[in-house]
Parts: sequence; C-alpha cells; structure tokens
Amino acid sequence: MSVFQPEVGRALVLSGHTGPVNWVAYSPDGGLLATASEDRTARLWKTTAEDPEQVRTLAGHADAVLLAPFSSRGAVATIGADAIPRLWDSAAGVCYAKLTGHTDMVYAAAFAPDGHRLATTGYDATIRLWHAGTGDPLGVLASHDGNVSALTFSPDGRHLATAGFDATVRLWDAGTGAEAAVLEGHKDTAWSVSYSPDGTIIASAGEDGVTRLWDAGTGELLRGLEGHSGSAFGAAFSPDGALVATVGGDATAKLFKTSDGSCVKTLDGHEGAVNAVAFRPAGGQLATASADRTVRLWAL
Repeated sequence: MSVFQPEVGRALVLSGHTGPVNWVAYSPDGGLLATASEDRTARLWKTTAEDPEQVRTLAGHADAVLLAPFSSRGAVATIGADAIPRLWDSAAGVCYAKLTGHTDMVYAAAFAPDGHRLATTGYDATIRLWHAGTGDPLGVLASHDGNVSALTFSPDGRHLATAGFDATVRLWDAGTGAEAAVLEGHKDTAWSVSYSPDGTIIASAGEDGVTRLWDAGTGELLRGLEGHSGSAFGAAFSPDGALVATVGGDATAKLFKTSDGSCVKTLDGHEGAVNAVAFRPAGGQLATASADRTVRLWAL
C-alpha cells in the first residue's frame, strides 16, 4: 500500500495490504488511520509521523473486510463478507467480541457518537444494534426493500440514516426504531450516506454517478453533485461542513462546495475505482482508498 503526500512530492510506500482497499477512516483524534481490505485484514496506521507506519493488523475474518470504523471510546469495528462483525480494542489490537446474528454479508457499520452503540447492516436486509462495550444485541430494525449498503448515526445520535439497493435513503428514530422518512431521487443503488458535522444535511452517493444533498430535517433534495463518469461510491463532509468530497468508479476524488454544489477540485492519481473517502478531523488532509491497493493522503 502506498500513501501519497503532495506536500513532500513523493510516494511513501507502506508494506501491508495485498488486496484492494475498501475503507479508510481516521480515529476521532486523527492520530490513527484504519483501512480494510479484500486481504481479510484491517490495519491501523500511525499518521502523526512524517512517514506513516503500520501499528496494528486486525486479522481473523474468514473473508474480505469491508469497513473498520472507530468509536469515540477507543474501539474499532470490523465487518465483512463472513457475516460476523468483530469489536477490537484499538490500543491493544485485541478482539473482544464477535457479533453473531446476521445471515449474510455485513456491508456497513457505524458507532453512535457516544460510542455506546454499534449499528450493522448488509445483505440480509436487517439493521442490528449492539452494545459496543460488550457486543450484546440491542434490537433489530425493519429495513429497506432489499439489501442495505450504508448507514450512519446523526451527530446527536438521535437518528440513523441508511442507504440501500432500492435506491432510497431512509431515516430512523435510533431510539424507537421507527422509520421517520424515505428520501427518493437516486436512479439506482445508493452506496453511501453521511451527515454534515452540524447534522442539517445528508449526503448520499449513488450508482447513478450523482451524490445528492438532502435537508436532514425535511427530507427535501437540495442539490445533486455531478461530475463522476462512473458510479459514485462515497461522500464525506469536511470538518467545517463547507466541502463535500466524493469518490467513484472513475478513479477520482472530487471536492464540491456544500453551499452551491460547484466542483472546486478533482484529485487524480489512483489507478482503480476509489471506494472510500475521509477527512482528517482536524482538517487539512483527505484520505482515499482504492481498488488499486493504495491509500492516498491529500493535502488540502
């Protein structure tokens, strides 16, 4: 895996993943980077050094690892094609819980902002809630008309947003499990969903190549972010909410202004589909993960 830093103008090569990289995410303090790969592992990288270095390998899944989000309390969840999510202590690299209940590939996971709950979902069309400290099941939500591809909690933890193969984004009351709204507009699968830092806007990236911005309160479609020549696989807001980064099957990442949807920059360099994107919590840096087996860090 290689990490590209434009500020030093060279590629920093890290030995690590041997398959396409599906996921990249920063820890809440920005000191660690988590990646997940088809090679059945997730890996943690120290990002504060001049040359980022691998500090942990989280191994044990029997199939591809698709996501590895951090919690605000020091945990990492890994999910994948083997249908058994795992919870890890990020400092020790130790798995402390295996979550059984899903009957098919688990495709998405997210921690609540307070770090006490984990939500998982996937190809069995169920959304399951777990205690993030013990792994105990907390409940199952009714779901989409088909597979669920992504989910996330609102910044205040009161709502859950999900995206699915049925081309919809759905909002749920995270406490009661009641469906609050259905957002329609995608022409095909909605691959990702994320909230703006202030919780007022939702971004969803779709197979139709468009990332849509929605009013989180009313469900109104605000605008579409267009420009990818293939599928849009992921979207993330900058820490101040002023920018939305999108990634897609055309091997690029793009930066858009949230306010008017104008594209301000295209980031070229990957040699395969870009599967995931994340902003560093402190700002100034963007991470992208690709099927070309690389992760790149971009100075902003």
